[in-house]
Amino acid sequence: MFPVNEDALLEIGPINKSFAASQVLRDVSLSVRKGEFMTLLGPSGCGKTTTLRIIAGFESPDSGRVRLNGVDVTETPAYDRDVHTVFQHYALFPHLSVADNIAFGMRMDKVPEEEIRRRIPEALAMVKLSGFENRRTTSLSGGQMQRIALARAIAGRPALLLLDEPLGALDLKLRKEMQLELKNLQKRLGLAFVYVTHDQEEAMTMSDRIAVFNHGRIEQVGTPGEIYEMPKTSFVADFIGGANIFSARVLPGSQGRAHLKLEDEHELDVPLDPGESLPEVGALVKVAIRPERVKVYYKDELPFGSLRFEAILKDTVFLGDGCQIYLRMFQSLPERLTVALAGGDRYAVHDDKDVPVIAAVQPEDVYILERDG
Repeated sequence: MFPVNEDALLEIGPINKSFAASQVLRDVSLSVRKGEFMTLLGPSGCGKTTTLRIIAGFESPDSGRVRLNGVDVTETPAYDRDVHTVFQHYALFPHLSVADNIAFGMRMDKVPEEEIRRRIPEALAMVKLSGFENRRTTSLSGGQMQRIALARAIAGRPALLLLDEPLGALDLKLRKEMQLELKNLQKRLGLAFVYVTHDQEEAMTMSDRIAVFNHGRIEQVGTPGEIYEMPKTSFVADFIGGANIFSARVLPGSQGRAHLKLEDEHELDVPLDPGESLPEVGALVKVAIRPERVKVYYKDELPFGSLRFEAILKDTVFLGDGCQIYLRMFQSLPERLTVALAGGDRYAVHDDKDVPVIAAVQPEDVYILERDG
């Protein structure tokens, strides 16, 4: 049963899917708005590509429904769905010219030849490859071939474009350039994209919203800012940007704040988000601290109200314009704390080992995630 959502182009759920004895999707429900860039993000084997294939019609769900533009297409074969898919390895025909590759799908759909001839240069202009009509695909670079695959999909004028890790085969520099080009193209076209990737930075750069998958379930759906600043589970907090995760016991608190005791007996008041309910007193919860929210000091000159941990500096990894440092904690769990320093802050930490330091965190930079177990 789908909720009423007039803005939704695509609605799926609750989808379950197994291969042999292995269940790969568990009650996956998702809606995609018209003109939205939705990314399915997660590690290998989490179910994101299977979800994409079910949307495309290449796989059938064991249970659950797929609705496109208000029409149930669960039983509709892939070739009859108003959906096009762009794959990681392009799937271009090497014996055909660029123009014939772009025309192939339209000819399968019986689009008139006059209309095909009009759409080909339009699609090539959109991907900035005007004049490439007569080139062979074997003469193109990886980035150019990927754009031809996009042009072929765009020329078919689908209601929804599905992209399965389309930039995965490109080198880092070209991949970053293509991320921006693809996002700009999506906005110009006004098409809805469903994009699969395991690359967190790629998802944060391109998406309007992100669905984070883990072991066949969606753990959280939200904007990049919501996913990063307000993670709901330990997995989301750690997978998106990394996090230092602690267990804490909930003590009686005040309105709008949760009073927590960490396992090392530190106590702190954590402000709650608007509308967030106060956790049950006595409950064991997970809390997270982002690495860039931790400040490191060599002397006890700390801001008022900070949460302080004694530690030893164990390792420093320089990353160009910043660095990541690893601290061994005293009387604290987790035993290791990760700290990210950017810009000029990186010069405040030297790379000597076993130096005593103080790690400080402001209470508002501590996020309550979930019950622990």
